[in-house]
Amino acid sequence: MAAASEYAAEGDENVERGNWSSKTDYLLSVIGSAVGLGNVWRFPYLAYRNGGGAFLIPYTVMLALVGMPMFFLETSFGQFASLGPIAVWKAVPILQGVGVNMVLVEAIEIISYTCILAYSLYYLFASFQSPLPWADCFSWWGADETCSRTPKDPLCNLTLDDGYFEIVNTTWLQANNETCPNGSEISVPHQGPSEQYWDKAVLHRTPSMDETGDIVWYLALCLLLAWLMVGAALFRGIKSSGKVVYFTATLPYVVLTILLIRGVTLEGASKGIEFYIGSQSDFSRLAEAQIWKDAAIQIFFTFSVGSGTLIALSSYNKFHNNCYRDTIVVCVVNCATSVFAGFVVFSTLGHMALVKDKPVSEVVQSGFGLAFIAYPEIAAQLPWAPLWSILFFLMLVTLAIDTLFAALEKIITTLLDRFPIYLRPKRFCLTTGICMLFYLLGLVSVTQAGIYWINLIDHFCVGWVPIIITLLELMGVSWLYGINRFTKDIEMMIGERNWLFWMWWRMCWSFVIPCLMVKISAACTSAPDWGPYLEQHRGGRYRKRPDSTDGPHGVQLLATHEM
Repeated sequence: MAAASEYAAEGDENVERGNWSSKTDYLLSVIGSAVGLGNVWRFPYLAYRNGGGAFLIPYTVMLALVGMPMFFLETSFGQFASLGPIAVWKAVPILQGVGVNMVLVEAIEIISYTCILAYSLYYLFASFQSPLPWADCFSWWGADETCSRTPKDPLCNLTLDDGYFEIVNTTWLQANNETCPNGSEISVPHQGPSEQYWDKAVLHRTPSMDETGDIVWYLALCLLLAWLMVGAALFRGIKSSGKVVYFTATLPYVVLTILLIRGVTLEGASKGIEFYIGSQSDFSRLAEAQIWKDAAIQIFFTFSVGSGTLIALSSYNKFHNNCYRDTIVVCVVNCATSVFAGFVVFSTLGHMALVKDKPVSEVVQSGFGLAFIAYPEIAAQLPWAPLWSILFFLMLVTLAIDTLFAALEKIITTLLDRFPIYLRPKRFCLTTGICMLFYLLGLVSVTQAGIYWINLIDHFCVGWVPIIITLLELMGVSWLYGINRFTKDIEMMIGERNWLFWMWWRMCWSFVIPCLMVKISAACTSAPDWGPYLEQHRGGRYRKRPDSTDGPHGVQLLATHEM
């Protein structure tokens, strides 16, 4: 019999690795991992961009065709073998590189994600002030002459009667009954207080990535606090993190409910909600390929498929855990959270549009713009402004930290599976060392050019790489390991099912998902200007390409092809 681990508890089936203390621990951990920042700042924007309520149709279809099947596949795979994302590929040894890529990509993403957590912690601490520091252009945090709560009127380069030019403002034109000729207006640089606070007070942003600047000391301290929180929650692995998620995974729903109640009572909220999912929904967009592509990508990334996280978390389940039921519960909760968060976001954006006297479409933002510029600006204008700001950033902190729990646990699990004899007795030291290493690696993200590094990481890590990894994973399990063998493995865990039950899952794993992901072929097709560089060498084969012009290497040629 294998030696019991000090982190295994009485009643655990797997005395070497340990199991989740309860089914609730596992479900909350997986929900916390899947429900992240993208549900709050990405999904509502995609819904707005793709026809409002009409977006829910392709989103639901992609949930059934991609989200649930891939979630079921990965959780079943990990639970069956009780191994992490690399060791699990003992099933198909030639594809162990897929597991290695899962871990490497996640390790890079952890650096940027932890920095976002540091930003949220900074704003959370800054919210314990009245008035909020971004409520106005205060000189103490460095606001300059371009900062203003309202846009500044443009100047006019006016030609006088004597032929001289004079730059005048709108007040002078009105007093002298003059109008500014077309083409003579001079726009005045303007930043709202929340935007300039983000750039100058928080980031100390340099003009470009080439100018690294100094480490922003208070962001470095927030980053350190973030890693202390993550490390403290994981010091006993799933036994400790499984208890922390009772708070961190449930608090966002409490906060979202409070913010929704406050949001729908704001003047103008109905316009925002109507814009999000109401009479302004554009169902004609369903005929466009873009809306289906955006729905597939959102489903793909919101469930963390292809990252190895689901494999790692499910590897601590007991063997006969009903992973099919877990799939239904987590997938429905995840997607419902996205829709719910959309109401919260657009009710407040509707109020913001009313205050600024602009259409809702002109105030809609996503990502950093929504989290650290738009919502802080809205909160600053409300009664009890610090309270709403504290609640919002506390929600962002808990959303981010849950995702980090799962991501770091995956890396630790991978190392423990690879070196069980040496590392399992030293799990606390391993966790501490990994947290220290990631903190040092993340310091580049809290320099004055740190935001550029975060955007760079997000661009390359949240792109084609995870999609290709998932396609290889799917092909490995379905075609190389064998779909019949895999379904028999699942039946060993959850009991036998009839052929009707398996028909849907087999069809999705073997045909539907690979066909949907063949949009990868666009990235594998030669560029339209590919061929010999000089025109006289191109010959008949390359001279007249159907998707190119006569120019061999023109920039316009590529631009036309992409459009």
